[in-house]
Amino acid sequence: MSALLLPGGLDLSAQTAPAREYQVKAVFLFNFAQFVDWPPQAFPEAQTPLVIGVLGEDPFGAYLDETVRDEKVNNRPLAVQRYRRVEEIKTCHILFISRSEADRLGQILASLKERSILTVSDTEGAAQRDVMIRLVTEKNKIRLRINLQAARAANLTISSKLLRPAEIVAAGRD
Repeated sequence: MSALLLPGGLDLSAQTAPAREYQVKAVFLFNFAQFVDWPPQAFPEAQTPLVIGVLGEDPFGAYLDETVRDEKVNNRPLAVQRYRRVEEIKTCHILFISRSEADRLGQILASLKERSILTVSDTEGAAQRDVMIRLVTEKNKIRLRINLQAARAANLTISSKLLRPAEIVAAGRD
């Protein structure tokens, strides 16, 4: 999907309902799987699926499941998991942290330290608090703010194809 690579972001104006917004964000999560490299130990076995998780209230409904159904990235099937608490997370590669978890964001990120999990959120100020990718909706477009330092600390490599259209932020700035 090339939608991710549009320099100006992805236009949501065709339908501005929140459901449409999360359909587009589901596509972003799928695309992240194609533009991020995880260390080998993130996949204990050759057939370990790439897991996209949602922590907290799920704003995607069935969209995320439909987006990744029957898809593969680097010959790995994709799977979607939903978590109520961070302690439930065993194998996860991309974690969308829902707005419902905003008050616990620091605690969540602290418990994920030392793990190679790409953290994503659309919560205000998330990238400055060390979430790796913040999805920002501005003028009916979704833009990316990437905390490269946080990604590197988790031993993740983000492709320049993903970095080019993004705004790179440091901790303390979002």
